Formats: sequence, structure tokens, C-alpha cells
Amino acid sequence: MTVPATVAALFRDEWGQITATLIRLTGDWDLAEECAQDAFTQALARWPADGVPPNPGGWLTTTARNKAVDRLRRAAVGAAKLRELAALRVADAPPPTAGVEDDRLRLIFTCCHPGLPFEARVALTLRTLAGLTTAEIARAFLVPEATMSKRLTRAKRRIREAGIPFRVPPAEALPARLPAVLGVLYLLFTEGYAAGSGAEPVRQGLSDEAIRLARLLVRLLPGEPEAGGLLALMVLHDARRPARTGGGGELVPLEGQDRSRWRREQIEEGTALLDEVLRLGQAGPYQIQAAIAACHATAPSFEETPWAEIALLYGRLERLVPSAIVRLNRAIAVGMVDPARGLALVEPLASALDGHHLLPATRADLLCRLGRRPEAAAQYRQAVELAPDGPERRHLARRLAEISSGGVSV
Repeated sequence: MTVPATVAALFRDEWGQITATLIRLTGDWDLAEECAQDAFTQALARWPADGVPPNPGGWLTTTARNKAVDRLRRAAVGAAKLRELAALRVADAPPPTAGVEDDRLRLIFTCCHPGLPFEARVALTLRTLAGLTTAEIARAFLVPEATMSKRLTRAKRRIREAGIPFRVPPAEALPARLPAVLGVLYLLFTEGYAAGSGAEPVRQGLSDEAIRLARLLVRLLPGEPEAGGLLALMVLHDARRPARTGGGGELVPLEGQDRSRWRREQIEEGTALLDEVLRLGQAGPYQIQAAIAACHATAPSFEETPWAEIALLYGRLERLVPSAIVRLNRAIAVGMVDPARGLALVEPLASALDGHHLLPATRADLLCRLGRRPEAAAQYRQAVELAPDGPERRHLARRLAEISSGGVSV
């Protein structure tokens, strides 16, 4: 692996830990991000000549820490803060973490303080923990990049001015933080499971990190049904990951996936966890989504998928989360049994999803199932134009080419 590729992989794996550690030690979010970025830049400059160190994560952590010390010294922050920074171990690798004392979990709960707007909580954690760019986060929230930049700046200023502590809160404060924490973890997972831009269709490190943190959260909150539901949902989705891409890295839709490549042990784990939390009788949005994922994961084939049950589950989800995307997914499930009815359910969503590529993409698939190829091609063309650059757009472009050539049969 080349040095740039190694550094890129380390960025995905180590950014959150390095940044979280520096935030804990300095209390300065911007300084932590800048010094972490400087460490990766220095690695790109030095490692081609010096070679990749035996413990690159430890090298990056130490380099970032030293840069923070230098910056604070130049700014004359004070001897007490410098002594605090000096306490960071200089070993090749950062000390192992256990349980809820993980700096990254502290970071999530700090970002998800109820004093911050919900979207700012999620966005700030994705920026600081996962290293997503402002543009990537803006796309996830369907807002301009400049708007997201201001939102992140305001959130950091609010944490600093309000003196929000960098810690996992006491038990009585956990319920107020939980919805945002779960939202952070799910967005972190989905960004890794199906990255919205770039040449890499799956950023596995982000998905793995989200699942790891979800396991920590379940351990922290035993008996919390939505935490368990989210973990079940992510594990069930992740079980299908090996079949989601082809040999050339292209996305393979559910209909065309080789189910023998799905990870059966993860499907068993996810369904067992789902059964456990559903017995608590407090089904929430993540548990319902996990039940939908379980329907897909346990179906012997695409044709044997229980679409009627999935449509009912989406109807139940819609009552809890009345969003256009949920209604669109229900229309898709209905359309798998009755494409004409599914198409009729899509049309009322036109204004709510105007400008979103999923609307014409769904229309195109349902029109194709109805044999209305010219109309389907026109919708695929619109979806390609609206989709962000990346694997999903390339998949839609392939579908358009197949439809136009008459090579698709549904």
C-alpha cells in the first residue's frame, strides 16, 4: 500500500480517537482538529522518506499532541494546561480504553448536550469524531455547505461559552441525550455503509466504529430498547455488506445480491438482539427499522421477501416518524407487490422530495416494473442529474443505459 493510501486509511481509523483525546486534554475543539490535521499532513511529508512507523496511530497521536503543546506554549496558555498535556503518554500507541471511559464516547455525549440544537449535535460529532468534511455533512442534511459551516462554528462556540463538560453524563441525564446520540451513531454508520461521494462505495471503518460505539452504549444502558434496536439494525445491515459491491466496486442492488455471501452469524446476532428488545414492549423507530431489516435479511430470496409485512412496518414507522422518506419507502414496499399502487403513493411526495434523486429513481423503478420503459428512462435520467457524484450515481447511470438499450427486464 502506498503512503498516501496508508495515511487515508489511518485517517478513517484514527481521526476520531486522536481528536477526542486532544479535546479532552486541551478543551479546544478547533485546536484539536487543526493539530490532528497537521499530524496527518506531516505523515504525508515524512513517511515516504522515513517509512511508515511500526505504530502509525501512536505516531500520529504523539505528533498531534506535540503540536498542541507547541501551539499552547506560543499562545502562553499557562503552566497548568501544559502540565495537563504533558500527562499524555508518549508511548508508541495510545493507552487502551475500556467500557464507557472511551474518549470517543465522551465526545459523542459532549456533542449531544441538550443545550445544542439537534442537527448541530449530530453534525458536530460527525465532523469531530468521524472526520467528515463540512461538505459531506451538509449533503447529509441537504443544506448548503456555508450553512453547515456556520452551524458547526456556533455549536463549538456554545460548548466553550456554556462550559459543557467533556464526559459521559450521570444516569439521570442520559435520557435527554439518548435520541441525539442514537442519531449520531446511525448517521455515522450510514456514511460508512454507503458513502455519498468519492470512488469508495463503502467506508468500512466508519461503520465498524459506529457498531463498536453502539455496543458500548448498549453496555452503558442495559435494557434501553432503542439502543438495542439501533445496534440490531446496524448489525443486520452490515451482515449484507459483502454482497453490496461487485468486483469493480460497483453497487449491487438488493435484488441482485448473492445471499450466500451475507454473514449469517451477524444475521443471527441481529435478530436475537431484536427479539430481546421487542419483548420489552416499547417499540420505537430503530426497533421498527431493525424489524424491516430482519425481513430482508431472513428472506430466502428477493422474490420471497415479505413485502406486505414490510409495508405494514413502514406504516407503523410513519406514525412515529412522519417523514417523506419513510412514506417513500412504504410506497416502494407496496410497489413490489403492486407497482401501479406504489406509483400512486409516490406522487403526493413530489413537493416534499423535489430535487432529491430518490424520488425519480423510485418512479423509474416502478415504471420499469410496469413495462413503461420510455417514462422510466426519463426518470432515471433525472435521477442521475440530481444524485451526488459517487457510487449511487454511477449505479443509476448504469440502470439508465440498460433501460435505454432494452437490456433490463423486471
